Amino acid sequence: MGQQEKGTSLRGLIDLARYPIDALDDKAGQQLIEACRHQLAGDGCVVLKGFVPAQALARLERETERLSPEAHYNQTETNPYNSDGDPGLPPSHPKNRFADRTNGFVAGDRIDSDTIIRQVYENPEFQRFIAAVVGMTEIHEYADPLAGLVVNVLREGCQHPWHYDTNEFIVTMMTRQSHGGGRFEYCPGIRSPEGENFEEVQKILDGDRSGLKSLDLQPGDLQIFFGRYSLHRVTPVEGDKERHTVIFAYAKEPGFIGRPERAQRIFGRMAPIHERLLREGMSRSDNLAD
Repeated sequence: MGQQEKGTSLRGLIDLARYPIDALDDKAGQQLIEACRHQLAGDGCVVLKGFVPAQALARLERETERLSPEAHYNQTETNPYNSDGDPGLPPSHPKNRFADRTNGFVAGDRIDSDTIIRQVYENPEFQRFIAAVVGMTEIHEYADPLAGLVVNVLREGCQHPWHYDTNEFIVTMMTRQSHGGGRFEYCPGIRSPEGENFEEVQKILDGDRSGLKSLDLQPGDLQIFFGRYSLHRVTPVEGDKERHTVIFAYAKEPGFIGRPERAQRIFGRMAPIHERLLREGMSRSDNLAD
């Protein structure tokens, strides 16, 4: 009964008539999943326009506006791999190509259990829908108290240059768009667990836009994106209106914790679990550069 009660909390928050994620076993639900999978296979990204109806969107925007002062801002020079440069490689190599990254993140432990965004993040029907789209039997909320549910806040001049995500896929929901800039650009599937494809990455860093896709995301749009394998960025925000995006992070296996040094860099602090992992050491399951 608890799961059913959680499921009903999506009513009024999501346009269930257009996106029947509460009825995935029905014909309409199966058609939605297939349409999303088709879009994901072709573009490396799914965008569901107007996923949140207007009346709920106004509430969501107020919610992220209230949370935005909690954002920790960090300015740094970073390469696409969030790593140090490699003096053994030429300056033109992607590992030695650094750009300004300035943005803010509201950590998950600042987001209350009664907020709309946490209700959506923890909702079993929403999770089942996301899992079905990305081809997984099930997905799991992060055990990381900071990085599982996050609000990204970009004010004027903020940007997130070319990079990859730590996890294989990411789910985001824009709640507020800036007056200008803040465009999402990406190159789908440019790398894989088998190889980094540095040569093609270098072309993008040199300005080659032939393989790029650009999205004009709007408040209320839901995005499902394979960010671990697709190089992507958010262009600099213009104007005095902040750009707010909710990030719903899930993992294939339960118990996922992000790297302690990443938590320190993004949120300006570590949770106790990160401090323990830092003492004990941790490892990843793939060999990609970040």
